[in-house]
Amino acid sequence: MDFSVYLPTLLSLLSQCTAQWCYQSQNSCDDTCRDPSSWAEQFPSCGGLRQSPINIVTKKVHVNSALPPFDFIGHTNTNNITVENKGHSAHFVLPQSVRLTGGALPGLYRAAQFHFHWGGNGRPGSEHTIDGERFPMEMHIVHIKEPYGSLAEAEHDMAGIALLAFLFEETTDDHPYLDAVIAALGRVQQNGSNTVIPNFRLSEIIPTAKELHSYYRYVGSMTTPGCEQAVAWTVFHRTLSISSRQLDAITRQCQFWTGQPMTDIFRPTQPLDGRVVYRSRANEALTGVIYLWVCIFSVTLSSTSLVH
Repeated sequence: MDFSVYLPTLLSLLSQCTAQWCYQSQNSCDDTCRDPSSWAEQFPSCGGLRQSPINIVTKKVHVNSALPPFDFIGHTNTNNITVENKGHSAHFVLPQSVRLTGGALPGLYRAAQFHFHWGGNGRPGSEHTIDGERFPMEMHIVHIKEPYGSLAEAEHDMAGIALLAFLFEETTDDHPYLDAVIAALGRVQQNGSNTVIPNFRLSEIIPTAKELHSYYRYVGSMTTPGCEQAVAWTVFHRTLSISSRQLDAITRQCQFWTGQPMTDIFRPTQPLDGRVVYRSRANEALTGVIYLWVCIFSVTLSSTSLVH
């Protein structure tokens, strides 16, 4: 057999393997595939001082009364959205009519895409952790500050990219609208494949802005190479639901660019390096309202008992 026939293909595969970055779970490239601990060797920004994700230590966050609610624009609109397997994750491309303001962000931001990070075989797979706890899954909605036309343009502005993060908690019941997402992932199993979800509304996946007053905020980076340090991160307190059936189905759908099952697609948490994590005052306001009603209720009961 003339092995020289196969040499160009072999060299091509090897070249692709060496050029790519990968997650810790991908082992087919051995030492030539750069896992998260080696990303900075090829992408210097990944070794910077404002890297994401992080572990949020709730006792150390600072309350910031200047963090107001968000305004969502176009989140209830019905659109046909494209889903593409990017080799490392699947991107759900959002139309430019989906926008974001408020939340102390410096301007108007246009949505680009959303994607998920997950584990596999029952392992949690969120990128951010809260007091050391990793959640089953995490959703990121990527926004670009106007008037920038792309992520490449926005990365030169420290707040050029706004990322909204939603953590998932496992529940008994299915999330009523995630099955369309799961079905779409099943149609983009191979790297580079794409499909369309018809009649999609982002508001079916995430709560309304009125329900999202409580959140953490910090400055950070994209969580994949080149780890651009241009992100205003918002991690919401409110979690989204996903059943064990749905979670298992999601982790079994796609394949990496190497052909391996796409599992454990999250970057380990990064050092804070002196950064401060803030949180909105919504929780305190809610506590105050509850306390006020408890006081009123107690006074009412006391008055009633005196009358009788």
